[in-house]
Amino acid sequence: MAEQGADPVGLYRTVALIRGFEERAVELVRTGVIRGGIHPCTGQEAVAAGTCAALRGDDVITSTHRGHGHVLAKGADPARMMAELAGRTTGLNRGRGGSMHAADFGVGVLGADAIVGAAVPIAAGAAWAFRRSGTDRVALAYFGDGAVSQGVVLETFNLAALWRVPVVLVCENNGFATSMRTEDAMAGSVVGRAAAFGIPASTVDGADPQAVLDATAEAVARARSGAGPTLLECVTYRFDAHHTWEHTARPRYRTDEEVAAGRARDPLEIQGARIPAATRAEIDAQTATRLDEAVRFALAGPHPDPATALDHLYATGMRPRAGAL
Repeated sequence: MAEQGADPVGLYRTVALIRGFEERAVELVRTGVIRGGIHPCTGQEAVAAGTCAALRGDDVITSTHRGHGHVLAKGADPARMMAELAGRTTGLNRGRGGSMHAADFGVGVLGADAIVGAAVPIAAGAAWAFRRSGTDRVALAYFGDGAVSQGVVLETFNLAALWRVPVVLVCENNGFATSMRTEDAMAGSVVGRAAAFGIPASTVDGADPQAVLDATAEAVARARSGAGPTLLECVTYRFDAHHTWEHTARPRYRTDEEVAAGRARDPLEIQGARIPAATRAEIDAQTATRLDEAVRFALAGPHPDPATALDHLYATGMRPRAGAL
């Protein structure tokens, strides 16, 4: 049974929050407030909403370069997340993590990682620590289809299965590793990778928040019971660019017709159809207000002082030696 946000209204609220956040973030990229661009997760909201709804507050996640939705679904403050993207000291990580490295230990977000697949062993390590300490906490790792051939991911599968650690492995298969189609980059299948290590795996409709929640709840229960890892391949579709750089460069690796077909199964509409229209309208209005406030909060925050660029490099507070960098 899901631990938080399992009701249809709660799932819709999370999907709507992520969708609205990404739309505003893209606009801030266009106006130059967010430097360097972002990797939007528009269209993939059901995965974040459904998986995090199956977790407890003390469970943890690790995320990817396309991780805004994961961080928000786990409970991070959207205002501080927006400030982080905008590089402000009021951000989750004082404006130093940015879009691809957001973390919030307070809600169980151990961090996002821009290196493909690198967050998977971190989650498995946390899960191993939970098992060693005798708690029933669970770790969940997100990664894309492009990560399933990375050595560190496969090594993690091996150890997670061997040591039966309580980790849920969530592959967001959106069909592309940047612009390369999955079938052109991967021999075999995602679930086949897990089967090779004796890890139970299933393919889930990643456009349906409830389907993702149901599958994740089973995997989480299995992990808590001591039965070890589970892999979920959530088949989804990225509506927007791999990176907002595409908005100006406009590479042509998929047709307008394909994108339209992908958009036909919109997580926002799928979950929105499950709640009363009046409730949906109320949530939409509340979400819009909340995100307007988030943007105002982000814009009001100061940029970090360049003189503090070497601060926060070490947990002890120690600064690097003069001339060391």
